[in-house]
Amino acid sequence: MEQDFKGKTYVVTGAGRGIGREVLERLVSYGAKVYALDVSPMDNLKSNPSVVTVSLDLSNWSETRQTLTEVFKNVNVDGLVNNAGITICKPFEELTEEDYDKVMNINVKALFNVTQVVSPKIKNGGSIVNLSSLAGLRAFPEHALYHISKAGVDALTRSLALEFGPRNIRVNSVNPTACMTEMGRAVWSDKAKAEGLWSRIPLYRFAELREVVDPILFFLGSPSSFISGHSLPIEGGFSAC
Repeated sequence: MEQDFKGKTYVVTGAGRGIGREVLERLVSYGAKVYALDVSPMDNLKSNPSVVTVSLDLSNWSETRQTLTEVFKNVNVDGLVNNAGITICKPFEELTEEDYDKVMNINVKALFNVTQVVSPKIKNGGSIVNLSSLAGLRAFPEHALYHISKAGVDALTRSLALEFGPRNIRVNSVNPTACMTEMGRAVWSDKAKAEGLWSRIPLYRFAELREVVDPILFFLGSPSSFISGHSLPIEGGFSAC
């Protein structure tokens, strides 16, 4: 796997923590250079010569475009991981316009915006991996906003796979149930709620961090060179039930 990434350059959004941070650290350990995008300052990464930190609020369309256009003015990259995302879980009738805008602005609009700016800089043979969710494919209680945002991510994944195919750029998404990141713990910390989902998963647990990151690296690397336009459920057999 190391030879797939050594000397290459990648962009990772939401790289300050959770899945994005683990993807960043794995890529760097394999000899890659990573442009790390996050709303947090990421001060603890600034001394690493293999990491270029870019602190910005991805929900700000114009600031994101202006900043990334300048950052990548003379830079070409081998791949993009659109990891940044948020969730707001409430009963449908309690959701507000502010809730809608917050979720859609990060999960869909920011992903669209970042990809539109970065994609012209992706080399022939490159790869884009979008972080979606099983919520884009299946229904869960009080997840209405998350559902429609992640279904949008999967639809855009297929659309871009078709559009970027002639440039030999692959586009895929990964769709985990729940992963015990900070956001995952916030949503599934209630044992009774977690048990309700575990009971529908044959492996009877949530994904470990590496079990989401490994498929991301697979889609970025050469073993998936003829796979594009797919949304990969990472769900312990949930869909078989």
